[in-house]
Amino acid sequence: MACYQAKFIEARIVVRKGAVIRKTTETSIEVAIDLDGSGASDISTGVGFFDHMLDQLARHSLFDLTIRAEGDRHIDDHHTVEDVGIALGQALAKALADKRGLTRYADCLLPMDETLTRVALDVSGRPFLVFRTEFPTERIGSFDTQLVREFFQAFAGNAGLTLHIETLYGTNSHHIAEASFKGVARALKAALAIDPRQAGEVPSTKGAL
Repeated sequence: MACYQAKFIEARIVVRKGAVIRKTTETSIEVAIDLDGSGASDISTGVGFFDHMLDQLARHSLFDLTIRAEGDRHIDDHHTVEDVGIALGQALAKALADKRGLTRYADCLLPMDETLTRVALDVSGRPFLVFRTEFPTERIGSFDTQLVREFFQAFAGNAGLTLHIETLYGTNSHHIAEASFKGVARALKAALAIDPRQAGEVPSTKGAL
């Protein structure tokens, strides 16, 4: 009986989902994430280009992602984009729990037409962003390109990621932004995959992340 119980516990299914509600005087955000989804997304932030980027993040990571956001967009989009990054990072951290069995490290070299972007990340618990990306235009439609960095800063900081994003070359602002989101998505997909050889262990010599 003891052996049977041990085997049952070892084979249990871990549900990797997280949800966060964040309400401030500037924004109201609801986020839900399933790390073992199919890439489905249901996203509405009121910022059209940002919705497009978040759809790409879900599709290429294979995370199921639901986001509802309302913000003080009569001022600008900054608070909405940043607070979505905060809430999404917190939801991801909840879904990861103690990070047992993770692959942990991953990278991606992502081409998009004339643009080539390199992403590397560590699910380290030590948040840090290196963002070596410049945009040739200040806006993509009505979207302020500075907000790409603001989103990733908030996301990495609250998810506990060490995240490096570097555009090696590119001339189209839309492609540069999209390559960044797709590259992060692909790297997250690989880093958050469960490595069966880890056997439920935390991927660190410290025993904790």
